[in-house]
Amino acid sequence: MRLTFFTDFGLRALMRMAREPDRVFTTEEIASEMMISRNHLTKVVRQLVTAGILTSQRGAGGGIRLARPAETITIGEVVRLLENRQALVECFREDGGACVLTPNCRLKGKLAGAREMFLQELDRTTLEECALPYRLGKTCPSSDDLAQFGALNRGALASSVG
Repeated sequence: MRLTFFTDFGLRALMRMAREPDRVFTTEEIASEMMISRNHLTKVVRQLVTAGILTSQRGAGGGIRLARPAETITIGEVVRLLENRQALVECFREDGGACVLTPNCRLKGKLAGAREMFLQELDRTTLEECALPYRLGKTCPSSDDLAQFGALNRGALASSVG
């Protein structure tokens, strides 16, 4: 399973915001800290606001913040929301795709089951559990910090899968 950059950016922003859930952030601030495109993040934020995961306020002192407590937001909910248009394989597309194997395919059901198990696992994981373990302040963590954080998460994922 591979998540889109769109979902990746959304998860990064939410994990950052969950560390300081009462704080109001600007999209520019999060994009800068996470070293991601502000334009792409703005599109992600718009969807998260529409879904009620974030709230936004315009004007001086405005910005974005979590709309609900981090312990009530599951990673599965966020992934479903942000990946809603992404078909795992061609035959999962809304129009059925054009795969010639579709009428006799035995793999489609297995892939659908695997996708559902993946999402069920993410449904058991809250944003609070994934909140960044440190305060970033006004500077981005070092590459070593990010690599260590990523290695810890990959290790946890590998041990839960294996």
